[in-house]
Amino acid sequence: MSQQEVSEELYVDQYTLGLVGPDQEWAGTVADGGTIRTYTPPGCWGPMVTPSFRGGHEVTRPIRVEGAEVGDAVAIRIRDVEVTSMATSTGSMAEREEAFRDDPFVDHRCPECGTTWPDSVVEGTGEDAIRCAECGANASSFGFEYGYTVAFDHENAVGVTLDKEGAHELATDADEVMDIPENSRQHPILLYEPDGMPGTLGRLRPFIGNIGTTPPVTMPDSHNAGDFGQSLIGADHDYGVETEADLEQRTDGHMDIPEVRPGATLICPVAVDGAGIYVGDLHANQGDGELSLHTTDVSGTVTMDVEVIEGLDLDGPVLLPNEADLPFISAPYTEAEREAGRELGAEHGVETETEMAPIQVVGSGATVNDATQNAFDRATKLLDMSEGEVRGRCTFTGGVQIGRLPGVVQLDMLAPLDVLEARGLDDLVREQYDL
Repeated sequence: MSQQEVSEELYVDQYTLGLVGPDQEWAGTVADGGTIRTYTPPGCWGPMVTPSFRGGHEVTRPIRVEGAEVGDAVAIRIRDVEVTSMATSTGSMAEREEAFRDDPFVDHRCPECGTTWPDSVVEGTGEDAIRCAECGANASSFGFEYGYTVAFDHENAVGVTLDKEGAHELATDADEVMDIPENSRQHPILLYEPDGMPGTLGRLRPFIGNIGTTPPVTMPDSHNAGDFGQSLIGADHDYGVETEADLEQRTDGHMDIPEVRPGATLICPVAVDGAGIYVGDLHANQGDGELSLHTTDVSGTVTMDVEVIEGLDLDGPVLLPNEADLPFISAPYTEAEREAGRELGAEHGVETETEMAPIQVVGSGATVNDATQNAFDRATKLLDMSEGEVRGRCTFTGGVQIGRLPGVVQLDMLAPLDVLEARGLDDLVREQYDL
């Protein structure tokens, strides 16, 4: 990746073909303290059914941050996420085993002519619409086990699922309805026209499903996490790894945490010089856990500010959500609570620790338990505490939340501000929560 002119504000509308890593071409270089604006295509389903993709998402090319070096961190303040799709289709997936080898997200091949990662064309609508450009066979490795199509209102406040007729009508104009960007290379999932649970109303709250920094090895963008990454172990394709330890090079950009939305600050490790921030997989909404493994993938724009934090050696992301998104137990203390705590401490002869602030450490692994242990390991290193103290503080002033099953979590707690100050995080936290 070559260095480029530094921009105070950088606009990005170029994407990778489902990969992240140091061999991807830079989208440009943004100044430390600068602003990034991206226009991104939908995440999971479109790339999943487009057989030329090497991963399950279509993310932006990596963005270099001026001055970011390995061992630093980058704070990403998410200012805005705007959905530009008018509708999408989603649901739980069924694999077409004849159309892949080791991994249906990665290792695509035409079931008839055997071409790997074949180019494809669209013929009509429905689950047979995506055809191998070489031989004309259905080349997609996925269909719906149970799917539905959602239309959004003009304010992006609610969505409603459509019946068979409505889903088909949108499928006939799928690219425009989903606002597939000009530089995107995916087929729109509306083509599949699923029509499950028609007439169901849902609330919308857009967020970013895949955002982070470039790992030091090339991997599928959807597998840059400890749960999805498990399928790379022992895989016989270009991106397979040998052991669980090899996955430690991930940067956990694929989180699917609904709290990664406007107003939040995400702090990411720098694993390659320049950081290589990338963005993709916008969602119109999602319940905790993403229980279907997929949700409402959409096109949209993202605006975010970036800042280098020198020497903050992180093993994975740290999230500062909007205060409204924090659990009751880990919200910042009010002055009345602080005063009550000081009085109670004086009554019992102990100095009460009232200068505390919320922090969420993201962990990932093969299962929720593995992800939680990963978050404990990361938190003990970040905060220089024993695991016992981390567990105690998370039980008494925080907890664990599930971003995605089977294995992405947020470990949250109220951390002492003097500890955060020692790690260079106190200014960010004070700004985030107006402390």
